[in-house]
Amino acid sequence: MDDFPIKLADLLESVAGKARALTIDRVAQWTKMAALGMVVAALGLLALLFLIIGLFRLISSQVGVTPTYAILGGIFLVAGAFFWVKRTKPPKDPEE
Repeated sequence: MDDFPIKLADLLESVAGKARALTIDRVAQWTKMAALGMVVAALGLLALLFLIIGLFRLISSQVGVTPTYAILGGIFLVAGAFFWVKRTKPPKDPEE
């Protein structure tokens, strides 16, 4: 009976550790991943922006500014049409 307080303290500590592992540790991991994802997304968008600006300047040095707008506009139009065709269509409502 002398070791009862020690066993009780160990039991409470293990229960608290399991509860923490199921709640706080998971939330901390998701929060870390969300923050890292936002940083990666911001850097990726910045890199894409610099790529588009560099491409515009490269093409405009060869053919001029107005044709460059037409060329890049056509590229984005074709890409948008491609993604529009490949989109997932919503399921049809059976009541209609």
